[in-house]
Amino acid sequence: QVQLVESGGGLVQAGGSLRISCAASERISSINTMRWHRQGPGKTRELVATLSSDGSAGYADSVKGRFTISRDNAKNTVFLQMNSLKPEDTAVYYCNAGILRGSSWVQYWGQGTQVSVSS
Repeated sequence: QVQLVESGGGLVQAGGSLRISCAASERISSINTMRWHRQGPGKTRELVATLSSDGSAGYADSVKGRFTISRDNAKNTVFLQMNSLKPEDTAVYYCNAGILRGSSWVQYWGQGTQVSVSS
């Protein structure tokens, strides 16, 4: 069982920056994929960014060029640096870990951290 704890959310003005963190209870170097998802008010949850164990990253078109996913293996922590924030980035941001155990994927989720962007 992997526990994920997000932190760093808050209120920021449009155009500002924020970095949120996801601390894992297991070595993230042993986790196949780490992802950030978000769910805005009245919206479905959407994938924002993915970081694979080989270091490759991918982003949703809506955040490409503004958000950066990274990790600190020593701290077992994944970050999401968010720049040039927009009101439409307002959402609860969830950390997700995907681990391939045998032939099955197992997914773990954090409790979420609220990010609010004022106009």
